[in-house]
Amino acid sequence: MDDSESAPVFGLRLIQFRDRERIRVARVEDAERVHVLALDGGTYALAQRVIQIGKTLVEVVESLKETYQLPYQQLIDSGDLLPPITHPDPAHALVSGTGLTHLGSADTRDSMHANLSAPEGALTDSMKMFKLGLDGGKPGAGKIGAQPEWFYKGDGSVLVAPYASIPVPGFALDGGEEPELVGIYLIGPDQLPYRIGFALGNEFSDHLTERHNYLWLAHSKLRNCAFGPELCVGRFPRSLEGASRLFRDGAVIWEKPFLTGTENMCHSIANLEHHHFKYSQFRRPGDLHIHFFGTSTLSFADGIKVAENDEFEISAPGFGRPLRNSVHFVPDEGQATVTAI
Repeated sequence: MDDSESAPVFGLRLIQFRDRERIRVARVEDAERVHVLALDGGTYALAQRVIQIGKTLVEVVESLKETYQLPYQQLIDSGDLLPPITHPDPAHALVSGTGLTHLGSADTRDSMHANLSAPEGALTDSMKMFKLGLDGGKPGAGKIGAQPEWFYKGDGSVLVAPYASIPVPGFALDGGEEPELVGIYLIGPDQLPYRIGFALGNEFSDHLTERHNYLWLAHSKLRNCAFGPELCVGRFPRSLEGASRLFRDGAVIWEKPFLTGTENMCHSIANLEHHHFKYSQFRRPGDLHIHFFGTSTLSFADGIKVAENDEFEISAPGFGRPLRNSVHFVPDEGQATVTAI
């Protein structure tokens, strides 16, 4: 089944915020107002309730009382806005992603991985992986296609709230945005994954480290990242054009559209989900999964070097407010040491 829609029109969009010592979830009314739901525990508790009672997320939200309204901007200005879903124990949230999934992405990645020793006309490993997706990433209903590139970013502690600063570690060679769509999943007590919805994401990677040697891809992905601010409930879009911008001192220094959705990808959403959740360790009841689906647009590919306090903005029709994050370079902590006990 083609689990996508022609246009990203989401009937339900949720945000999460901190209210003193409590985590609350709110339904987005419009760009200015949110309605706070009568439920403690945030979006994670809401998703658990949905799975428990066997109704849809929309049905459960509609059944909950809305306690009060808040100005959307107030939550941003106060710093209380959180990622649209978090796990009470960050160790039980897995942040991961798939690469070389988008048409055109191989050109960007292949230019970084230029293998000068390869015979003329030979495919690089990046191009071979991309070709696997082109040939077998959309196998059709009920069939299993080619597996994509997969990477791990960290547990829930790597998630940065929308409008907060993304830290770049002192040992990093670089730090740059990756505008992507994100899938959010909760594993039910039956050990099955339940998709909660989608969000905009900034996967954020160290592209200089990756370019030095593509076998360092795993290292380059172990960075903080952000998604949100809104969790959108609905189907994956067939075609979507968003915008990725980089601001410096309040002015746009780089801007480019990014294309996503199944028509702009060489893998179907079902195939990407299968090759993630086929591993039994990723189906542990209660675990939360934040999964990035890939991109073909990078400011790094256009020669941009990110500087302190630069701000990323990622937006797309239907996803509500844009995802905005600044960048902060932290001092090097020096050599990591181990103490024997």
